[in-house]
Amino acid sequence: MNDTEFHARATAILDAIEAQADHWFEDLDLDVETARQGNVLNLIFENGHQVVINSQAPLQEMWLAARSGGFHYRFDGQHWKDTRGGADLHDALSKICSDATGQALQVKL
Repeated sequence: MNDTEFHARATAILDAIEAQADHWFEDLDLDVETARQGNVLNLIFENGHQVVINSQAPLQEMWLAARSGGFHYRFDGQHWKDTRGGADLHDALSKICSDATGQALQVKL
């Protein structure tokens, strides 16, 4: 993937996560705040849990930081895969956000 494709994919991911967090706030009455600055999106939950998702253009990776740790994801042509063999990005985010809210949430990218 070239740099332009990566930037388009990364922006789409951040846009999708931000829109879903807004939906959780408006439709599910979950207290989650979003703060976005450039290629960094912060999700701040009512209980103080924070999740940071950002793109790393030089490495063509998406990075995720939460209380459970820091994770790096690379696109394999179909999915954003954990570089250490863990869950895909959408599954990891779903679990982290579900744990932070106490409700089952499905993050779709």
